[in-house]
Amino acid sequence: MKHASAGTGIDLPPGLDGWAGGQRWFAGKGHSPLLTSIGQWALPSTEPGVRIRCHLVLDTASRFSTVYQLPLTERAAPLPQTGPRGTGPRESVSPALIAQVTGPDGLPRYVYDATHDPAYAAALLDFVLSGGSAPAGDDSGVNARGETIRTPAAGGLRGLTVVASRVLSGEQSNTSIIVELAGADGRPGRPVICKVFRVVADGQNPDVSVQSALALAGSRFVPEPVGAVWAEWTGPFAATRSSGHLAFVQEFLPGVEDAWRVALGAAAAGEDFSGPARALGAATAAVHRDLARVFPTVESTPDVVDQLCSTMRERYRLAAREVPELARHSEAVAGVFARAQAASWPRLQRIHGDYHLGQVLDAPGRGWVLIDFEGEPLRPLSERTLPDMPLRDVAGMLRSFSYVGATIASRDPAAGPAALAWATTARAAFLQGYRELDGDTFTGQEPLLAAFELDKAIYESVYESRNRPSWLPIPLLAVAGLVDDAAGMPLTLEGVPLEPHAPQQQATRRTP
Repeated sequence: MKHASAGTGIDLPPGLDGWAGGQRWFAGKGHSPLLTSIGQWALPSTEPGVRIRCHLVLDTASRFSTVYQLPLTERAAPLPQTGPRGTGPRESVSPALIAQVTGPDGLPRYVYDATHDPAYAAALLDFVLSGGSAPAGDDSGVNARGETIRTPAAGGLRGLTVVASRVLSGEQSNTSIIVELAGADGRPGRPVICKVFRVVADGQNPDVSVQSALALAGSRFVPEPVGAVWAEWTGPFAATRSSGHLAFVQEFLPGVEDAWRVALGAAAAGEDFSGPARALGAATAAVHRDLARVFPTVESTPDVVDQLCSTMRERYRLAAREVPELARHSEAVAGVFARAQAASWPRLQRIHGDYHLGQVLDAPGRGWVLIDFEGEPLRPLSERTLPDMPLRDVAGMLRSFSYVGATIASRDPAAGPAALAWATTARAAFLQGYRELDGDTFTGQEPLLAAFELDKAIYESVYESRNRPSWLPIPLLAVAGLVDDAAGMPLTLEGVPLEPHAPQQQATRRTP
């Protein structure tokens, strides 16, 4: 059971490297990881025969000092694999099984990815709600504590017990567990979702801090938070202790679809989406207004503008090295960024940071609900928590609407013209809804929106080249269309749709 450790004396199970390398959240695509322990903390379990250890590990085979969180359960008896709902347990080996080891008593132990183990879900929720504490021991290196957020959602969980849990499929950067609850009388309670952050970094995770601040400020456009797990650890190369969020618990909205699927279905059926798009624009503007109220804003001084534009230029330079097809647009890209730098810039504020249709839920009787405020996962946490331009979020959503049209067109070329017209109408309606709440938002800022759309397409080109090469033509065509449009005619935000020449738009990490 011996495995590399960073002087912590902590053993990791065999086979962990190969298992981690095959997970969707593992950021080091293209190489086999070599994981090194930098610490762990024990999560108390009330289930007999179950031991829970939450490890922080470093991939020493990567040139990046990325720290991953690997919660593991060790069981004296194997965890039954459950089949489709209603079929009951099956005898085959659970896919969450990482290794079988021998315990000190000579008997077998079964090590699992804890997120698939009901004992972990129950223990994690109890740790948060009870304000639990796991002090760092001599060999653990990690000090963790549970934090409850005072919201109606948290208060409504008192007296409930966990009856079932399941991992949400489709995520790529985290692991979310849907936890079903019931009262003492067996009546179902309000479910919650426990998001386990797989990549951890020093500092507050914006999904926790931003969403909690919005909810406590009375926003109806975000799920209600319940609590989080905060931890301190010693990084592999840091002289001082690091600290950050490891998990986030919030209300779960059952029976909902994300806006991507809703919009894609409407576009495929040829249904007008102007009303929902307009409502989404208004919800987006309301969230931006609340963010500017609860977080500090920053003046767009020449130095600040220069820094932001320099970041976009540097991102393009690095992207062109990784995706050579981008290099042929160097002069046009430089022109787009130059026009943006010369434009009028408003104050900077906190934003969503990775905004698209997959980050919005259509909740029956409630309307649009924004989720996942972590920002773009390829950017460092220190960058994702900085004040930014609300137009960056607007650009992301406009690109997402255009991508709906491009997706329909790629499936059925004959339906392409109608699908792209659908996207044009949806984009215009979204802008109209946004302007209805804040009519002065876009005045003189057309070059900024063009630059942010281009910056997003460049980002997606890198993402697709690393993760879904067959999708790479989508952002590449978007880059070509955006630079052509920016060079050929000024975009307008005064009620005229902004439809790129090349319709293919962003392929995000959460869209199909």
